[in-house]
Amino acid sequence: MAEQEPRKDSDGSELGETARQMRAAEPYIAAVWKLVGGAVVGVLGGYFLDGKLGTSPWLLLGLSLVGISVGFYGFLREMARLGKRKR
Repeated sequence: MAEQEPRKDSDGSELGETARQMRAAEPYIAAVWKLVGGAVVGVLGGYFLDGKLGTSPWLLLGLSLVGISVGFYGFLREMARLGKRKR
């Protein structure tokens, strides 16, 4: 069997097929992490503040909604930026 030569990437480095696919998926993974990160920060912040201030479940609900909204906004903004770059 003939061994395949690794292809040169645009920056001159040699990458395998899997590495090229992972590099192509990186911006989309980052966008998803913005969505998940916003939601997690809102939920954990609300949970912590509810425990400290005794306002259960109101701060958890409020900050969860804020975190999800901010994460969704960041996700949509990143996806729009990626869409413009692809053209």
